[in-house]
Amino acid sequence: MAFESLSDKLQNVFKSLRGKGRLSEADVKTALKEVKMALLEADVSFKVVKQFISAVQERAIGQDVQNSLTPGQMVIKIVNEELVKLMGSETTEIQLKPASDMTIIMMAGLQGAGKTTTTAKLAGKLKAKGRKPLLVACDVYRPAAIKQLQINGEKQGVPVFSMGENHKPADIAKAAIAYAAKNDQNVIILDTAGRLHIDENMMNELIEIKDVVDVHQTILVVDAMTGQDAVNVAGMFNDKIGIDGVIITKLDGDTRGGAALSIRSVTGKPVLYVGMGEKLSDLEQFYPDRMASRILGMGDILSLIEKAEIQVDEEKAKELSQKLRKAEFDYNDFLDQMNQVKKMGGMASILGMMPGMGQMKDMDFDEKAMDRVEAIILSMTSKERLNPELMKNASRKQRVAKGAGVDITEVNRIVKQFDQMKKMMKQLPGMMGGGKRHGGLLGKLKLPF
Repeated sequence: MAFESLSDKLQNVFKSLRGKGRLSEADVKTALKEVKMALLEADVSFKVVKQFISAVQERAIGQDVQNSLTPGQMVIKIVNEELVKLMGSETTEIQLKPASDMTIIMMAGLQGAGKTTTTAKLAGKLKAKGRKPLLVACDVYRPAAIKQLQINGEKQGVPVFSMGENHKPADIAKAAIAYAAKNDQNVIILDTAGRLHIDENMMNELIEIKDVVDVHQTILVVDAMTGQDAVNVAGMFNDKIGIDGVIITKLDGDTRGGAALSIRSVTGKPVLYVGMGEKLSDLEQFYPDRMASRILGMGDILSLIEKAEIQVDEEKAKELSQKLRKAEFDYNDFLDQMNQVKKMGGMASILGMMPGMGQMKDMDFDEKAMDRVEAIILSMTSKERLNPELMKNASRKQRVAKGAGVDITEVNRIVKQFDQMKKMMKQLPGMMGGGKRHGGLLGKLKLPF
């Protein structure tokens, strides 16, 4: 995950601060030197790091910290606030015209940044907000770009306008506006061509589109895995054609994440969304305060709740809650819960968003093991899934193991874990604030665990 190394290093720095009753100026400077190194290793711009450390140090050696009962925590609070400020302080939305008018969005970026997929993801987001988007295939160079947009558009339930590969992108954009006006579409999203590197032809093509149609928002898509290069690309695009915001892709990958921390400061343009996976639903609104919280290992419970609200079936959650209170939890319910965890990004992702659970993300959560558990449950008969007591029979276990292609010891382990989980779940809703009215954190998450 992005920022994992940075998060671990910062938490180690702060751990040493928390143990001190009072902080000297030397303590603060030593800690901030380590913070500086951690940020540079995360590929944050040197200029940005220098300004950031200067701002933190100025506040951290002031009277507020020296007189605080918990100076270590006060320094952490200052670092958190300055991180939020660095990334833009406030969440920025894409500026859309009223639904009665037409908003034209031009997507730009280098080849390989995930622009076409991100364009479809954005269309899905805007559709969910009640808009009527139209995707426009203006990339007439990359093989299969048009087909990729059409496939993703179909998955999102969003129409795609295309004139093939033998027309100029500016002409396609112009024709798309006329088509949208006739078909009552109020958000036009232009998927333009990228190049391996910034070149004059690409920039001229984007300028020509802007000359022909009234583009309201120009959004740049950059790849987090390119690190500081992503920030340089953002600066060049902004200088050449002018951008209104940035979407950072692949922030879920093995990347240092410096682009997310640097772009706002270097370009003055906000990060609008971040791509957190390959699925078309894996596009998250960028909240500077939540991102800072994740980086500092404080979790991001609001994003977790929002993810749960989108992915978890409300009726199934209520039904399951009733089953738990009556001790009727069965293997079908077990399977449902596993699938919901998968939809939310897996167990490691969920724990990483929970306050105080950041260190647990390093535990070895074998997501493939979940597939084996699924195979075992699906190898049971419908009667066995509904009545878990039947699975205590040795011959049934042997048959299920053979059907799932696993050793019988794995089936024994799943049966034992299920029994333990069932006992625990009978107690947890009341203990953790779930209860009949779905109150507390567990109620908000709509999860029974």
